[in-house]
Amino acid sequence: MSRLLGAEESLVLLGGGNTSLKVLETDFRGRETHVLRIKGSGSDLKTIRPDQFAGVRMEDVLPLFDRDAMTDEEMVEWLARTLMDPASPRPSIETLLHAFIPQAAVAHTHSDAIVALTDNANGHQALRECFGEDVLPIPYVRPGFALSKHVGRVARQNPGLRAVVLVNHGLVTWGDSAEEAYRLHIELVTRAEEHLAAHRGPSSAQPVPAAAHRSRRLVAAQIAPVLRGAIARLGGGSPPERCILLLDESPEATAFASRSDALRVTRAGPATPDHLLHTRRMPLVLPGLEPGSEPEWTARIQAAAEAWAREYRAYFARHASGERLLSHAPRVILAPGIGMWTAGKDARSAQIAGDIYRHTIRVIQDAEVLGPFSSLSDRDCFDVEYWPLELYKLTLAPPEKEMARRAVLVTGAAGAIGSAIAWRLAREGAHVALTDLDGERCAAIAREIAAACGTGTAIGLAMDVACEDSVRRGFREAVLAFGGLDVVVSNAGIAHSARLDELDLEDWKRSLDVNATGHFLVAREAIRILRAQGIGGSLVFNVTKNALAAGAEFGAYSAAKAAELQLARVAAIENGAAGIRVNMVNPDAVFSAGLWSPEMKARRAHAQGIPVDQVEEHYRQRNLLKARVEAEDVAEAVLWLASDRSSKTTGCIVPVDGGLREAFPR
Repeated sequence: MSRLLGAEESLVLLGGGNTSLKVLETDFRGRETHVLRIKGSGSDLKTIRPDQFAGVRMEDVLPLFDRDAMTDEEMVEWLARTLMDPASPRPSIETLLHAFIPQAAVAHTHSDAIVALTDNANGHQALRECFGEDVLPIPYVRPGFALSKHVGRVARQNPGLRAVVLVNHGLVTWGDSAEEAYRLHIELVTRAEEHLAAHRGPSSAQPVPAAAHRSRRLVAAQIAPVLRGAIARLGGGSPPERCILLLDESPEATAFASRSDALRVTRAGPATPDHLLHTRRMPLVLPGLEPGSEPEWTARIQAAAEAWAREYRAYFARHASGERLLSHAPRVILAPGIGMWTAGKDARSAQIAGDIYRHTIRVIQDAEVLGPFSSLSDRDCFDVEYWPLELYKLTLAPPEKEMARRAVLVTGAAGAIGSAIAWRLAREGAHVALTDLDGERCAAIAREIAAACGTGTAIGLAMDVACEDSVRRGFREAVLAFGGLDVVVSNAGIAHSARLDELDLEDWKRSLDVNATGHFLVAREAIRILRAQGIGGSLVFNVTKNALAAGAEFGAYSAAKAAELQLARVAAIENGAAGIRVNMVNPDAVFSAGLWSPEMKARRAHAQGIPVDQVEEHYRQRNLLKARVEAEDVAEAVLWLASDRSSKTTGCIVPVDGGLREAFPR
């Protein structure tokens, strides 16, 4: 029963819903005991295992039915003492609801169709028409002792009853076996779906025309950094509260966001209390942003975000009685003609908000075929959002990693240094776009990072830093993936070794194209995005020691790197007032890097007058620390420059070369 219900997203999402079975077990004393096996808190019906069901002794919980009241804290403490195994998962907050129903098996879901029947002005009539006397409605009460006792009393007073609908919440069915409870559950959900289908007709809401797909993505890439910055600034704190933004361009999301009455219908609240915890009470609905009015977009987006925050603070002030104001930024943003963004501390959180709000959209649309959509009152929303049991869960979350909530783009990420940088930042919580000419290699590394650090934390893109259009496309895809950028590591480079009198003009131009112009194109695009966000950021250039200490037969490379260094200094000067820091790392002789091909080693050996097999040792011996420099050493320096640990540092050069006197920055 549990996994069957959990496999259907229209019934339960992301750990929602609950199932239980009353059984006879032997306790640790060898005594037969009636036990309620109920889904443990934090487990998911879709994948639940037997050990994830908490066992509660019925003899310890049934007497609670005679109580008149019980606080959540008292109930949680009591249930902890009734466990068959103290090491088992904490039983659900709805444990008593399941226990007070006399039948053996109970199933509870947040079925979209059932919720749609109740989330409208004609909800009670819809329930009667759909179910007749087979199901009784239970007015909305927040989960806890009061709701548990109400449902238990209804079940006991109506022996033939096998189901109740919790208004604005979901469906509860029961039976003498799991199969009986499950089959009845599916039967009632199917009846609800058929009832809605019979009433469904064309929507009366007129959509705002959506732009063509390509144009829509171009506009979305312009809007996203502005939106991300506006959201980050809502709390007024320092540093700003960054987020990851995921864009849903699906026809369903775009059509809903483009409804002319989107602002009105979404103000009614969430589909169910469970949705509220991930999507907030209502989304931010952006104004229409017509082509040709781009200069006004930033002000209009900022104004809309601030209006949302003011309304949230007013909502908090109306109902608060000692609670601390939570982060008041929207989790769902509807953009007419574009689609839906969802915000979270990471891609997973944003994805959860998106998954849930897509179900909210379906509930709203289905509910409206029966009457105007309605939901929880403001008071009920507040009581769920600031529920002490939910706030307690926040205190159990591990501290965020150093680069959490940040989006990073790394160029030259298919190589040893670039991939090491991407891995290091990702392990510290960053979301990373890996770019390189070798897009397939970047995509492969990104898949490895995502497998280790979390789905959606890395993407791989083909990008040629020497091509203006390619750079624009790469940055645009990164922005569409994460909502914006906080850190850009300009790392891509090539090397060609030849004496000046033997150097081909094309090799000279190619070095300047990649090692100088490429860094300019990357920096320009990065600065535009960071300025649009308005929350600062960090650029890190891989300059190398050659910018300060040129090498023989390395003229094209050294000259281009010197240009890169001056470019970085100018970028630091021009963008400090915007909170954008620009710094450099100067590594030397990282032999795992791609530029150290056998041919390059041979040429450098010739330039240094040493045998090829002594090149690596020669470079190690020439630095003061006699150290071998690895890609991971460079990545560590980049992490420091990218993080808030260097928040007071810009225009800085960090040598990662073991100590070369001729390359000392000063």
